[in-house]
Formats: sequence, C-alpha cells, structure tokens
Amino acid sequence: MTMSLKLGSLPLLGGNVAKKCASLKASKHKVVDVGGAGDAEFPSFLPKEVEKIKDPFARSLAKRIERLPVQIGYSKSCIMSSCVKPLIRQSNKTTPVVLLHCFDSSCLEWRCTLPLLEEAGLEAWAIDVLGWGFSDLETRPPCDMASKRHHLYQLWKSHIRRPMILVGPSLGASVAIDFTVHYPEAVEKLVLINPSVYAEGTGHLAKLPESVAYAGVSLLKSLPLRLYANMLAFNSIPFLTILDWTNVGRLHCLLPWWKDATVSFMLSGGYNVISQIKQVKHKTLIICGEKDQIVSYKLVVVMS
Repeated sequence: MTMSLKLGSLPLLGGNVAKKCASLKASKHKVVDVGGAGDAEFPSFLPKEVEKIKDPFARSLAKRIERLPVQIGYSKSCIMSSCVKPLIRQSNKTTPVVLLHCFDSSCLEWRCTLPLLEEAGLEAWAIDVLGWGFSDLETRPPCDMASKRHHLYQLWKSHIRRPMILVGPSLGASVAIDFTVHYPEAVEKLVLINPSVYAEGTGHLAKLPESVAYAGVSLLKSLPLRLYANMLAFNSIPFLTILDWTNVGRLHCLLPWWKDATVSFMLSGGYNVISQIKQVKHKTLIICGEKDQIVSYKLVVVMS
C-alpha cells in the first residue's frame, strides 16, 4: 500500500525547520543543548573542521555521533560504522525509526529533524550509509550498491534487531527500496521523501577512466560547487548561514578515504532500482514537493 503526501515548496530541511535553524543561528542567546549532547566534546574521529561549525543543531548532533562495530563478509573483520543512536531505547513493542541520508551526505542531514522525533517519543536512529558519513573506511572496502545493502543489514541485525520504519530522502529512497526488497523482514514501513528512484545508476560516469573519476569527485567536494547548490536550494536564508550549512554538508568529504569510497561507488554503476519499485509490498508514505527542482513531481506521481 502506498500513500503520497504532496507539499508546496519543500527545502531539504523543511520550510519551518530551516527557518528555525536560521533564526537560532542569528540569535544572540547561547544555545547550550539541542538534542541531549550538552557540553560534550566532539568525537575524535571527526575532521577538526567540525570545531568551526556554528549551527547549534549540527554541533549538538555531531557530538552524539559514535561508531559501532559492523561485521562484513564471512571473516571477523568489521567496520566501525558511524551513526547517532537513540537517547532512549524503547521496548521491543515499539518500532524504531531509521533515518538514511541523501547522496554523498551524512547523518548530520537530520540535525533539525532528529530532535523533533525524539521529542515526540520515537526511537530514532540516524545511520551513515557505507561510503559516506563518518565510518572508519581505512581498509577501503567496496562501496557499490550490494556492499551498502549488506552493511546496512549487518548494522540492523547487530544493533537494531527489530523491524523498522525506514526513511529515505532523495537517493536514500533508492537505498531504502533496494534494502527492503532484499531484506523485507527488517522493514515494517517505508517513508520516501522526494524519492530519486528512476535514475539508471551513475550512467556514463561508470565508464570513466579512474583518473578522470578522481578528478570529478574532487570537483564534487569543492566548496564553491556545494555552496552554489545550497544557494539554489534555500531561499531567504542569510549567506553566512548557507555557508555554514555547506561546511556541515561537506564535513565527511574531509576524511582521507572519501575520494576512494566515492569513486568506488561511481564506477560500480550506482543505484538502479527501477525494476524493484513494484516489488515493494510494505506500506509506504511518499512525501514530495510539487515545485521540487531536483526530483520530478510527475515521476513521484507515477511511482505512487
């Protein structure tokens, strides 16, 4: 069963939430705690540039990021995988909400939303998809679609262990669909936000010479490109706030293995879940913006 909810213009963080973030940024009052982190220090594995971030929501959530062991393959090796765990674990009778993120992003994407879910009494997890975020990828594992799926399953199996409401925005919707089709027992319901699910993978980029691919991801990491993208996404937000949010969004790119992981994903062909969409049997809520300039609203209507 699929339900769709259409909105007007829906920025990445949601209109009201984005404005709330911006207003807090401009406020003269000191924000001591947003979401339970208090005056804790940043995890040592985060890039040192996290100290320069001013967004109180991002700073608070960054302090809560931790790494959990996730076994991969059939060996005893594991990946220390980054995520934000719930402040309070609920009973086995409740359904955890697991938040994925967009393409080349991190759990910090949920910095404004996660505290609201927790205030509502939900057990919310913000998970970094393999290859992005702040996991320890020193061993340079493959970061293709199958590897991302297997990693998410092992994380769920080891640490969440209950059927979940899986939330995927943009490319995260493709991650969620692919995961649900392969591991239906792990998912109770789906929430897809501005789902980008009709792209045929990375297309011709998968055929690039490796040297050209590395040059391309270097551009993807660049501050000017990401700043420009954010300026297109947000209206009536002060420039310095957008600059700060850009630094939040590219923080994970500063880890030494980010280029290798991104090239691995690009050359693997990326996500192509078009044939899997009709295989999803779970109740699904689709949230989309009629005026979205990235994901076609017409395609979302076809999907629902």
